[in-house]
Order: sequence, then structure tokens, then C-alpha cells
Amino acid sequence: MTGAGHVLILAGRFDPTCDLVVEELNRRAVPVFRADMAEFPLRLTLAASLNGNRWHGTLHNDRRTLGLAAVRSVYYRRPTRPEFPEQMAAEARKVAEREARWGFGGLLTALPCRWLPPPGRAADAEYKPLQLRVAADVGLSVPRTLITNDPDAAKDFADSLGGPLIHKPFFPVRGTVHGQTAAVYASIVDPEDLPHADIASTAHMFQEWVPKAYEVRLTAADGRIFAAEIHADSDAGHVDWRSDYDSHTYRVCDPPPEVAAGVHRMLDRLGLPYGAFDFVVTPEGQWRFLEVNPSGQYGFIEQATGLPITAAICDYLEGTSS
Repeated sequence: MTGAGHVLILAGRFDPTCDLVVEELNRRAVPVFRADMAEFPLRLTLAASLNGNRWHGTLHNDRRTLGLAAVRSVYYRRPTRPEFPEQMAAEARKVAEREARWGFGGLLTALPCRWLPPPGRAADAEYKPLQLRVAADVGLSVPRTLITNDPDAAKDFADSLGGPLIHKPFFPVRGTVHGQTAAVYASIVDPEDLPHADIASTAHMFQEWVPKAYEVRLTAADGRIFAAEIHADSDAGHVDWRSDYDSHTYRVCDPPPEVAAGVHRMLDRLGLPYGAFDFVVTPEGQWRFLEVNPSGQYGFIEQATGLPITAAICDYLEGTSS
């Protein structure tokens, strides 16, 4: 595919990782139209009609106008939700937001261009149970895992492991508690605390605790792999490195060939051009798959290591790669 036209970027207003991509595309003189779903419908206007087998029309805000036929690719970088007039009734707002998703969002997915990540496939790939099955199917080593709302099943699983286990949320849990930003990370569960009645309240995921020499964030973009060791020098960071970025040191590394091959097969199976993979490397050097994020952060890795991840993403968006 040869590049022509604009890259449409859908992202929140304040997104340093997205800024890296915009800066690189600007350096390459690739035209960019950046918008946030929060601008729609109050500050972002859409008009499109179907002519033959293509949608033609415009997307414009108070700064620029984008011809939809000129979109070569879309970078979908965690845009925020549409915003509506404050005086709109709650029920009307729910309907309007749903219509925005299926109308505006649906139109964009109908554009004949490449996406990073492809919206439907990325949404499917967010499911942790699917990730784990596909990872095991392509030959990656996956920790023993239980999903349950049965407290007794959790206790039996812990007993079968004969050691500590990890509890993980299925999706990032972030919010505000007493005015402070808070998040739920992976945590070690003491088998003596099981069974626990709270397990019955919803689905929970438990995994065996994998001894760590260090962890690896492996970013795959446009067929290329960039891997960096993450050494976390705090107790919290040792359990889940996301909980303590200040404790990290990084080192570029090369994954074993069988791991690299498994990563490529997994992305192919999921239909993704990009994935941010997390692995544990045991003291014996075995790589154990934890998860993949179809739109995961990578800027902190690039900043710390100099790995050219932004360039690979822009190669894909520009259309200079196959």
C-alpha cells in the first residue's frame, strides 16, 4: 500500500504518547487531522453521504476540515466520550451517546483504510480469557489460571498450586477515592484467606504466582518487535510494575526466537498490527505470557531505551509498509 491523504487521529486532548506520533508524522510531512470524540457533536461536525460503494463527506471543527475520502489511516488512541449540552435530559443523553457511537463511529469504521488498532478486533482482543487461550494455542507459556465466582473453587485452585496466587482485574480499574486517583493492580492472595465470600459477587481471575527475575514489555508494531526488560526495585513494583513506575530501570533485550514467533502468530490470529505484550521472565530464563494490550502505552519505553517504536507505528499509518 502506498501512502496518500491524511492520517485521522482520534485521541484525548492530553496524550503524550499520541503527541509522539503526531510529531513524527509532521516531521515526515504526512498530513494529520486530530480530533477527540469529546468534541462531537458540539465542536465537531460530520456530514457524509453514500455515493456508489464509498462514503463521501467532511469532518470539521473550528480549526480544520477533513475530506473523508482523503483518509489513508486511522490511529485510534483512547478518545474520550462524546459531550452533549448540559441541559440535555439524562435519558436523551443516553440515546444521543448511543447514536453517536453507532452513527459517527460506525461511519469511520466503514472508511476503506487501515486502522491501528482495528476497532472490532481490538475490542475482542481486550478479553483476557481469549488472550490466554490464543497465547497458549500459538505456543507461548501461560500461567495456570482460574476464572470463577465460586469461593470454594478459588480455594481448591489455591490448594492445587501449593503456593501463592495472584488476583487480577479483567480490565483496568481506575477512579477517585477521597479525592485521590486510585487504581486496582494485580495483588498476591494468601491461600489462607480463601474461600472468601466476596468472590461470589462477580467474576474473578486468579493465576499462579510466577517467580520473577524481571518483567518484559514487548511492543510489536507493523511486524517489528521491540523488547525491554523492566526491573522494579520495590515490593509493589515486583508484584505489578504498573503500580510504581519510579522504581523501574530498563534494558533493551531480545526475546527468544520461539517467543518472537509466538508473538507474531498471536497478532496474526487476533488480526492486530500492534500489541503491547507483558511477560514475566523467571530466574531460569523462561518467558511466561501475562497479557497483550491492543492499544497499550509505549512512550515510557521509547523514552527510556530509545527503541524506535513511534517510527514503526508511523510507517504503518503512513502506508509505507506492506
